[in-house]
Amino acid sequence: MDKQEAASTMEDSLKGLFGRRFGEKAESAVPLGGDGSARRYYRITGSRRTVIGAFGPDPRENAAFLSFSRQFKAAGLPVPEIYAEDEAAQVYLEEDLGDTNLFQALSAGRRGSGFSDEVVGYYEAAVGLLPKFQIAAGRKLDYSRCHPRERFDRQSMMWDLNYFKYYFLTLSKVPFDEAALEEDFTRFTDFLAEAEQDYFLYRDFQSRNIMILRGAPHFIDYQGGRKGALQYDVASLLYDAKADMPAELRERLLGRYMDAASEFVELDREKFLGHFHGYVFIRIMQALGAYGLRGFHERKPHFLKSIPYAIRNLEILLRTARLPVKLPALTQVFQGLIGSSQLRQFTDAKLRLTVRVQSFSFRRGLPADAKGHGGGFVFDCRSLPNPGRFERYAGLTGKDQEVVDFLDREEAAQRYLACAFELVDQSVANYQTRNFTDLLVSFGCTGGQHRSVYGAERLAEHLRAGFDVDVEVTHHGISS
Repeated sequence: MDKQEAASTMEDSLKGLFGRRFGEKAESAVPLGGDGSARRYYRITGSRRTVIGAFGPDPRENAAFLSFSRQFKAAGLPVPEIYAEDEAAQVYLEEDLGDTNLFQALSAGRRGSGFSDEVVGYYEAAVGLLPKFQIAAGRKLDYSRCHPRERFDRQSMMWDLNYFKYYFLTLSKVPFDEAALEEDFTRFTDFLAEAEQDYFLYRDFQSRNIMILRGAPHFIDYQGGRKGALQYDVASLLYDAKADMPAELRERLLGRYMDAASEFVELDREKFLGHFHGYVFIRIMQALGAYGLRGFHERKPHFLKSIPYAIRNLEILLRTARLPVKLPALTQVFQGLIGSSQLRQFTDAKLRLTVRVQSFSFRRGLPADAKGHGGGFVFDCRSLPNPGRFERYAGLTGKDQEVVDFLDREEAAQRYLACAFELVDQSVANYQTRNFTDLLVSFGCTGGQHRSVYGAERLAEHLRAGFDVDVEVTHHGISS
């Protein structure tokens, strides 16, 4: 049977099921966009109603979705109602939740790099409802229906890590030491398994699986659910790649989630957060594996467009996450991904560059790069005239107007800054074309108080005036 015949058979099965269930003829069955899986969806319209018809080639996956849907619906959760099923034909009918998912609402309501108040409200509602799936309903679920596995255990974790290794790292030609990486995977799964695992793990809790209907979130695609840790699902939503969520909103929503979870269990927040970033990492790796399978292997280019966003999330995590387990080979792989120009080119969107400008004292040594890139610039300002040698400037800094006026009058300082600006400008322009998201520029002087601070502040002003970039300024030798 060819694809056209198979599609016709599916439609006939769904129309027949519709007629038997509702006692009216299905007037049309319009195919809906796929989600990257083998499932097929249709909007079926009769004279009095519209429903969604689904064909699933995997009977166990169908059974999981139908069973969970009925149990969640009975628990009062906003999931699609199941109207009918034909197990032999592998089709079923469910409630039509409309055409707008949370990602589409986000895209339509995005304000630069921020989210609209309406979209933030949807996210707050979603994280508030998540513990009801995981804990309240999760206590009563029939987990015998789980597919392909009843628990997100070490074996499941290792599958995801190898999925990442073979479908992403190998296909994207990122080098790695397989033996060392496998050792890290073992240490990593041991660490993740320390978190309590007796909750419902939705598995794919992300913006495309949250429908917006009548101003409220509704939930789909939980057929891969199983027992697991609380951290995984909220990590999935907050680090959903193309959603590109601002860090401040992530923190706010994570707090909202923990508040909501605390209504159902006694949540040890410190312990929860101790494992949270680990689950963020494994979720990102699972997603990258999916992008590799669908994009590199199956040659579906729209999956590749999420890669730069996932890489940027890794970049942020390497700077901010704190894992109590050492993973040197995996960290080296992440640094390779972050440094790859090729992987950042797949999106047609322009990622925003942050230039981190800092001043420091050579007496205390060069500050470590918190992101570990090892790139950028270090400018030695000790050759410039030093206002600190004059008593009237000794207690001031390079941010004080008197010091600024002193160095503004010095021709040597202006020539120096002109050369520094030219070098930095070249890199900023290049990084923007390559979708790099971070550049570090450091200015050092003897005490870290006058010349280096002046240089850092002047560069920050120059970049803000000349480029569409974010600029962060840190002064290690003074109170900013």
